[in-house]
Amino acid sequence: MIIRIVRMSFQPNKVNAFIDIFNRSMVKIRKSEGCAHLSLHQDLKASNVYYTISHWESPDHLEQNRKSDLFKNTWGMVKPLFDEQPVAYSLNKQTP
Repeated sequence: MIIRIVRMSFQPNKVNAFIDIFNRSMVKIRKSEGCAHLSLHQDLKASNVYYTISHWESPDHLEQNRKSDLFKNTWGMVKPLFDEQPVAYSLNKQTP
């Protein structure tokens, strides 16, 4: 199991646009082959910083998602909303 954490910092006036994009894409992403979980989290101290946490059955499933049209289209809409470069971490799950 691969855990993917992506930290995204948005222009404060673009947060609502991001939430709308995420809500429209969430169900489709969750239905992607190999996706076992997807959630969105807001930073406690910085209201314009969000994290996505997703669980993938394998690195190949994660990579397949990253190459998909759904990812490319969604990321293309989200990218202009950032005020910092996003940071992504891919982790191997070690415990149940």
